[in-house]
Amino acid sequence: MAQLSADEAAFGALMSVEQAAERAFALVVPVPEVQTLPLADADGRVLAGDVVAALDLPPFANSAVDGYAVRFGDLSASGETRLPLAGRVPAGADAAGLATRGNAIRVFTGAPMPQGADTVFMQEDVVLEGETVVLPSGLARGANARPAGEDIARGDLAVPSGQRLRPQDIALLAALGETELVVRRRPRIAIFSTGNELTEPGRPLGPAAIYDANRSLLRAMVTRAGGAVVDLGILRDDRASLAESLKQAAGHCDLILTSGGVSTGEEDHVKAAVEQAGTLDFWRIGIKPGRPVAMGLVAGKPFVGLPGNPVAVFVTFAFVARPLIARLGGCAYRLPPSLPVRLGFRYRKKAGRREYVRVSLAPGPDGIPEASRHPQDGAGVLTSLTRTDGLVELPDAATEIAQGTMAAFYPYEALLA
Repeated sequence: MAQLSADEAAFGALMSVEQAAERAFALVVPVPEVQTLPLADADGRVLAGDVVAALDLPPFANSAVDGYAVRFGDLSASGETRLPLAGRVPAGADAAGLATRGNAIRVFTGAPMPQGADTVFMQEDVVLEGETVVLPSGLARGANARPAGEDIARGDLAVPSGQRLRPQDIALLAALGETELVVRRRPRIAIFSTGNELTEPGRPLGPAAIYDANRSLLRAMVTRAGGAVVDLGILRDDRASLAESLKQAAGHCDLILTSGGVSTGEEDHVKAAVEQAGTLDFWRIGIKPGRPVAMGLVAGKPFVGLPGNPVAVFVTFAFVARPLIARLGGCAYRLPPSLPVRLGFRYRKKAGRREYVRVSLAPGPDGIPEASRHPQDGAGVLTSLTRTDGLVELPDAATEIAQGTMAAFYPYEALLA
């Protein structure tokens, strides 16, 4: 989008992405309601309290391999050791009563270590001569033996409050014997699109009409962010009806999220409707695409108004709305780490705003990932999102970025996790 006037001259000073996030966080608190769910249904939910390990994991010392358990003190310090075979312990069996002093015990992966044994030789390193095992020298004390509590000790913090549960968290909690978890209620996020030109997909298109893509985008992104979507459909460009719809949504939702109508045009009524129904906190951020982002309160509930162009919706959701939804859901959210890539293009930008450029990655001649810019960078070009791999972040202060510069890259998959 070409603009002749400078941002600050036309609109006043722009707020940084970090300032916007801080202001947004100050307006919300986590939803207080919690619910108890079976462990099997808790993936993706936010834990409402610390879970402390109720037992050692593993709960008993066991063998990490198929092999032979011995007392390290019985081994020769200078050469091979020959020990009689005095027992056999498969996984799940009881090792009690086996005599380990001066003996070797056949064990299998996961089998409990016999009392007194502290070291396990892998079976492929051992020669079996009848009922005698020949053990090579050089193995360290404790090799291939897993002590009780090696993974986590009883009483230690297993998963902290505020963790959005992942499959690996679920596995750890299952290993600790947990069957139910107390989690936060999903925050209810009201979404609607605004614009007289918008039509619901599946209905006939009128003259100068387009299908509403933004609501579908927001539904999917809100769901991935852990929110429960309350879809209010398409609202027309009328200030009074918009203000009434905002107040009604505030009555049963935790956040109101819109797209479109927050810029400076004569038909951009969302900004005025928020001011009529509540208070507007800020509405211009130094981010491209997506400068016009509104934030405020409607009947005590937070409101976020994203731009109307779908690429701007995607970018501003990822860097502004996504952390806010995490905060609302009680989640300890952190922006995913960026990856260093080399720019395969030159770029010129204005100082004072952070730009996110849609790029595809390919290995450079030296193996370093190299980013190529999508040829169409308009904020309304959806294929610039579907045909690229992620976003390159260009710093606020930068103006001339040379080809070959290293930059921070955010894969779409990480931003949508």
